Amino acid sequence: MTTPTCSFQPGILAIVIAYLLGSIPTGWLVGKLFFGKDIRQSGSGNIGATNALRTYGSGVGFGVLIFDMLKGLVAVFIARKYLCADQNFIAAAALFAILGHVFPVWLGFKGGKGVATAAGVFAGMSPLPLVISLIVFVIIVFITRYISVGSLLAAVCFHFTTVFQQVILNTGNFALLFLVTLVVLMIIFKHSANLERLLLGRENRFSFKRNKDQN
Repeated sequence: MTTPTCSFQPGILAIVIAYLLGSIPTGWLVGKLFFGKDIRQSGSGNIGATNALRTYGSGVGFGVLIFDMLKGLVAVFIARKYLCADQNFIAAAALFAILGHVFPVWLGFKGGKGVATAAGVFAGMSPLPLVISLIVFVIIVFITRYISVGSLLAAVCFHFTTVFQQVILNTGNFALLFLVTLVVLMIIFKHSANLERLLLGRENRFSFKRNKDQN
């Protein structure tokens, strides 16, 4: 199927669909449907995969992680394959998928930190820098057992790797470069509370075990 050229209407449609996909509150839905609980009342109060893992166990946590990544990947796929060939509109759709997760319309615009959905977005747009960053994430979490530290360092690594790919190798997708810069800054901002807890020595370390306090 030939990717359609993009006019204003399909570009806006791509953005709207991306936002609605990103807004699907996976962690909240899982908690309500399978545990009868609001995940926002447990652990860190976040609806993302890390809090789902701590609250409901590793299987649920990884399930939420995969689905949150798929939201971003599918949003980019729909925009590029069926609606729009313009780099700027595809980047905008990708951004709004992430914003949907961070500010979901269904939960009063209070959602997750956007890391998993951003990973899904960039799996479709910039896979090589993403793979490198995921390796950094795994190594850092393995060494420190802090998911927040792994997420932040992986985000920074992803930014520099993308700059190298787009600028030094002159591949020329500056819409993607702008998107990556914006998303990395947003991820750092959303982790400000984690940074504060790290400085105070109060940040929770990663464990595959379910938090017994949430049983």
